[in-house]
Amino acid sequence: MPGAAPPIKITNVGIVSKPRNAPAVRVVPELVKWLAARGVGVQVDPETATYLGGDMPVHMLPREKVAEGTQLLIVLGGDGTLLSAARAVGGRDIPLFAVNLGNLGFLTAITVDELYPQLERALQGDFQVSTRQMLHTELWRKGAIARTYEALNDTALAKADIARIIDLEVHVDDQLMCHYKADGLIVSTPTGSTAYSLSAGGPIMVPDVAAICITPICPHMLTNRPVIVPGDAVIQLTLCSDSPTFLTIDGQEGQQLEQDDRVICRRSEHTVNLIRPHGANFFDVLREKLKWGGR
Repeated sequence: MPGAAPPIKITNVGIVSKPRNAPAVRVVPELVKWLAARGVGVQVDPETATYLGGDMPVHMLPREKVAEGTQLLIVLGGDGTLLSAARAVGGRDIPLFAVNLGNLGFLTAITVDELYPQLERALQGDFQVSTRQMLHTELWRKGAIARTYEALNDTALAKADIARIIDLEVHVDDQLMCHYKADGLIVSTPTGSTAYSLSAGGPIMVPDVAAICITPICPHMLTNRPVIVPGDAVIQLTLCSDSPTFLTIDGQEGQQLEQDDRVICRRSEHTVNLIRPHGANFFDVLREKLKWGGR
């Protein structure tokens, strides 16, 4: 770890962690001590607190509140942990410093080896940020909004039964786009284009493109292909059958739909600021994580 502490500009940080993660057992206590030695206050979520003893100088808060009053949120885990943290930030203009303690780490681009050198610079305000579009989703039932969600990656509708496909009608800006019979449908942000949508055959979008991608999952018609629409488009999905169907947000939360439910997706007013390693770019990540050019 680095030696002498530099002058501090960031005075309070939050930490959220992946639960039951072997590397976090070592990293979390070490990190809290490192921050305390530099006079930085630390707030943690309950998952992070499980890695700490009772004498650690931290404040424990629910995950959705751990970013309150901080200037930086440190995320320790994989992409799933980051997705959860991004929703918990709740539109606050707080950069996320995401360290990969998982496997792929497409979004958690900072490695454990880079943690302290990169964090040293970040505490001084010396970092580059990638601002990511979020997706706002409304579930309409019986003419009223039943629930709203924010997603960093995607909103997906997928069948619940083994055999039956679902019947969906999709409108874009009040114009009928398609009547799908498929296993499901994914509405993704540019960030989400490298996640579930990619595995369903969707295209990769550069993160700062102002666009939304609509990707069918195993459609009945082979001519049903992914469609990219403008970033300010309003997408309405209507469930036209009684086939058991689930709405999921970033693959982590959601609920079962009912026939005639409508799901409306649009660009969120919120964005997420991800701190990226100095010198890194999106195509470097694609080559490394997707093994482009490998043999």
